[in-house]
Formats: sequence, C-alpha cells, structure tokens
Amino acid sequence: MTGAHNRRESVEAELRQELEAILMVTDEPVEATLLGEVLGVEPARIEQELRDLAAEYEGKGEGPRRGFRLRESGAGWRVYSAPEHFDVVSQFVTAGRTSRLSQAALETLAVIAYRQPVSRSEIAAIRGVNVDGVVRTLLARDLITEVAVVGESGPIRFETTRYFMEKMGIGSLSELPSLAPALPPIDDADEIDEIARSATMRAVPTNTHD
Repeated sequence: MTGAHNRRESVEAELRQELEAILMVTDEPVEATLLGEVLGVEPARIEQELRDLAAEYEGKGEGPRRGFRLRESGAGWRVYSAPEHFDVVSQFVTAGRTSRLSQAALETLAVIAYRQPVSRSEIAAIRGVNVDGVVRTLLARDLITEVAVVGESGPIRFETTRYFMEKMGIGSLSELPSLAPALPPIDDADEIDEIARSATMRAVPTNTHD
C-alpha cells in the first residue's frame, strides 16, 4: 500500500512540475482544457492541481509565500508577480530600459515596426525562431504594446508605441526607412539610414500566416 501511495505522489508531483514548466514560458493565460490536452490529463484534474498550486504560492499551505501568484482570468491561468512587490518590479523594468537591446530583440522589433499589427506566431515565422522571450523584453521596455484588431478574433497582435517613436526620433511610422533588415540599438537610432541603405535581399516577407 505504501508503494502505491508513493507512486501516486510521484505522479502528482510530476504533473505539477509539468504545469509549472508550461506556465513559466507562456505570455498569455492558458485554459485548463488546453493544458489537459497537452498533458493527457482530464481538465477537472488540471483545474484542481492549478488551484492547489495557486494556494501554495499564496502561502496557504506548509511552504513559504512566493513572490508570484497563479491566477485564473476569463481566458485561463497565468503566473503574475505578487502585487506587494510592484515597486521593486517597476524599478527593475525601468532599469532595464537603459541597457542595449540584443540582436534578437532588435530583429523582432524591426519585424513588428514594419509589419504591425503582427501576431507572435507571424513574428516567429518570419524570424524562424521562438520569440516569446524577446517579445516579453520589448513589452517590458514599453517599445511595443498589445493591440486588439477590430472585427478579428484570434491571437494577440503587437504594434510599436509612442515611446518607440520618441526614442527613434520620428513623428510617425511613415518616417521609417523604406527597407531595413533590423533596427539599430535605440540609443544609436541615427545609424538606421546607413543600415537601410546597406540592406540587400533580407527584406521582411509580406505574406505570413498563423
């Protein structure tokens, strides 16, 4: 009996770890039904495990309270930073704006600037790599924002912000060079014309789909 009990606990622990692994890499709320399909587990059980995890992160069990929370919204479940740590998170995000963007972030920003509004899957299709991390970085730095497309239902789309244009020193997107494979670092925006002139066949494709 003890062996069966231990096996059951091991299976439950593995399920929780798998749920945590997925939740830590998603930028959007995830429905329990989708998690159940991916993990091959009944949605009702997924719901219970998620509620147990949420309670654990709140410090309602035996463990310590965490710096993040698991919450259910109308669209599904997602991990958020704990509200009591808002000040320190804000300081971190603001400090991050002073550092240079990586090449991956610059290329992703270029795709969004020239093809907006564009979905995450369209960006990934153009770049050929997963872009979840760099999209989070660009959102955190207020260079891009989520946008709702009127009359459309589907994936979240992104567009550049007023802050992006301020840092680029332009008044509208029409002032962007007609062709550029990538944008320079935000603090080196005056180099963009040179990059545009040297661009060859790396133009971003015009037809992309989810």
